[in-house]
Amino acid sequence: MRLTLYSDYSLRVLLYLTYKGEETVTITELAEFYKSSRNHLVKVVHNLGITGFISTSRGKHGGIRLAKPPEEITVGEVVRHTEPDFELLECFNPETDRCVITRTCRLKSVLFDAQNAFMAILDRYTLAEVAAKARTPADFKKIPIVQ
Repeated sequence: MRLTLYSDYSLRVLLYLTYKGEETVTITELAEFYKSSRNHLVKVVHNLGITGFISTSRGKHGGIRLAKPPEEITVGEVVRHTEPDFELLECFNPETDRCVITRTCRLKSVLFDAQNAFMAILDRYTLAEVAAKARTPADFKKIPIVQ
């Protein structure tokens, strides 16, 4: 499975906020740290706010931070909210399925099992656990999402 860049950035933002704790962070700070597009991060942060992962505040001392403790947010939960779909094959969506062997093919069930196993592993890890290896913000550039 391959996660979208959107999910990647969402997880990076949340890991950075995990490291920062109660400190508020600006989108500009995130963009500079990750050397990413500020405009792209604005979209990511907006969605993370809507889904309840972060809280935002405006004004001179405004910024973003985690809305709940990192021990309560799993990587799997974030991925479910940030991935557009998990339709690995055409047959995963009955509305668009035009495959002539769908009725007799077992590939769909095999891939569905693999997808469930993938998500089950992501559900085992919280942001706090993934971020635990970081001692400085720079360490987040080296941390794999799941080991």
